Amino acid sequence: MDQETTKNLLAAIISRRSIRKFDQEKPVPPALVREILEAGRFAPSGLNNQPWRFAIIRRPQLKEQLAQLTHYHQIVRQAPVLIAVLLDTEALYHREKDIQSVGACLENLLLAAHGLGLGAVWLGEILKRGREVVDLLQLPERYELMAVVALGYPAPGYQPKPAQRRPLKELILFEDDADG
Repeated sequence: MDQETTKNLLAAIISRRSIRKFDQEKPVPPALVREILEAGRFAPSGLNNQPWRFAIIRRPQLKEQLAQLTHYHQIVRQAPVLIAVLLDTEALYHREKDIQSVGACLENLLLAAHGLGLGAVWLGEILKRGREVVDLLQLPERYELMAVVALGYPAPGYQPKPAQRRPLKELILFEDDADG
């Protein structure tokens, strides 16, 4: 990867924000959803088992039913597209590692949406009702909800909150000095 590409990648990571309000007049083309899913598909996973699966939800009636299952009902209702990200428990290699892989998949989805000019937010609170979501989507029990990504073009004039991050020195617990 050349230096310019690396700088652009780091800038995208740092500038990505959770978007919670969407433009109701601007639908998301299915081709863009596919591009975003392609990015998720290329996340790393143990033994390349790729334990993530996706359910794409666009119908207002189904979104309304999902909205009833979360505190963040307004986001669910107004997002043009919802992507339920599920763990295929029959594809497990190592549960914790596979859940981490789904997290990497989710980050790829969010970064791809950002790079394509879309907004997205990773909804986790809905996990409290994950089994009900799986049942609502009429999926077999082998699937476990990991998150719902709300996706759409940001609402005109919407400005997400600035990122609040701890200083790096607070996050590094140990660093070996190779020269010492």
